[in-house]
Amino acid sequence: MIYLDNSATSYPKPQCIMENIEEIIKKYGANSGRGSYKMAIDTSEQIYLSRKNVADFFHASAPEKVIFTYNCTTALNMAIKGIAKKNSHFIISNFEHNAVVRPLEALKQKGICNYSIAKVSNDLYKTLRNFENCINENTVAIICTGASNVFGIIPPYKALAALAHKHNLLFILDYSQLAGVIPLDLRNKNIDIICCSGHKGLYGLSGVGLLIINNDLLLDTIIEGGTGSNSESLLQPDDLPDRFESGTQNIVGIIALSKAIDFIKKTKIENIYNHEMKLLKYLQYHLENNKKIKLYTDLLDNKRKYAPILSFNVKNVHSEEVAEYLSENEIAVRAGLHCAPLAHKTINTISTGTVRISPSINTEKNHIDFLINSLRKFAK
Repeated sequence: MIYLDNSATSYPKPQCIMENIEEIIKKYGANSGRGSYKMAIDTSEQIYLSRKNVADFFHASAPEKVIFTYNCTTALNMAIKGIAKKNSHFIISNFEHNAVVRPLEALKQKGICNYSIAKVSNDLYKTLRNFENCINENTVAIICTGASNVFGIIPPYKALAALAHKHNLLFILDYSQLAGVIPLDLRNKNIDIICCSGHKGLYGLSGVGLLIINNDLLLDTIIEGGTGSNSESLLQPDDLPDRFESGTQNIVGIIALSKAIDFIKKTKIENIYNHEMKLLKYLQYHLENNKKIKLYTDLLDNKRKYAPILSFNVKNVHSEEVAEYLSENEIAVRAGLHCAPLAHKTINTISTGTVRISPSINTEKNHIDFLINSLRKFAK
C-alpha cells in the first residue's frame, strides 16, 4: 500500500518505536506516580524524561508545562473550556478544524460564550485587520491553526499572536499539522497555549496529544480525579502537570512519543519538510498539466507558505469516488470534508470535499509517480 494520509496519522511509525514497544510494556507497566516500588518509580522517571524531551523540542519554559492528553481534540477542549467564562468571546480563523469549532459552538448553544470567524487573506495586513475588527470588550482569546489540514495554508500565526497580546488577549495555537514539520520556539511568549497531536508529524502512536501552557495562567479543569498527589484533599491540585493529568496515562504512548521525537531530531526537521515539499511540488507540476484536475493548493506560490499538504479534485467527480478508485489501486488518501467545514466553505468545496495528499519522510518519488499515473487513468 502507498500511504499518503499522514495529515490524519503518520504511517509507518519509525523503527525505533516498533523495536521498543514490547520492552516499554515489560519494563514500564506500572502506574506512574502511584507506587514506591521499583517499576512504578522507573515508570515515573520515563514519563518525566519524555516530558522533558517534549519541552526541549518546543523550547517550553519547564517540563511541568507539558501536559499529556489523549489527542489534540482533548487538548483544545481543555484550553478553550479552561478559559471560557460567562459572556466571553473568542475569535477563530476560517480554516479551523471542528476540534476548535465544535467546543465553541457547544458553549454558544449553552449560552456561555460566543465566537467570531475572521478570514485569513493572502495579505498579512488585511488578515490582521480582519481579526482586529472582531475584537470586542468580551474577547478573551484568539485561536488559530498553524496550517489548514485541508489546503495546507499557513496563517500568519506569529503576527496574530502578537496582535492578541497587543490587546491583552490570550493566543491558542493548534499546531497539529506543523508539529514535527516546522520548528516552533515557545520562547516567543506571544503564544500562550499550544495544542497538538502526537501521532501525526511527530510520528508517535495514537492516543497521545499535547497541551503546552506557555504562561502562568491557571486554567479551569474539565476533568478531575486521582493524580497520585494531594490525595487527602477533595479538590483538584493546582500544580502542573497534575492538575490536568487525572487517571492512568497512556504510558506506552508517552514513552514512544519521546522516542519518535528523538527520531525527528536525528533526521532533522528541515530535512523532513524539504523532502515532503519536494514530492508535493513534483506532484503539483504534473497535475497542473491535466485539464481534468482542479488544484486547490499552489505550493509554487512564493507569496504564501504551506504545510506539506495538497488538495485537488477530478472535475465533475465527488472526492470520495476518486479516493475509492485510488484505494482499489492500493493508494491511501483522504477525501471529503476532513472535519473542517469552515475551510471548505472558504474555498467553495463544501459540496464535493477534496482529495488530500499528505506524504511523510517515508514517501518515495516512485509512490508519487504511481499516484500520477493512476489519476491520469481515472481522469480519462
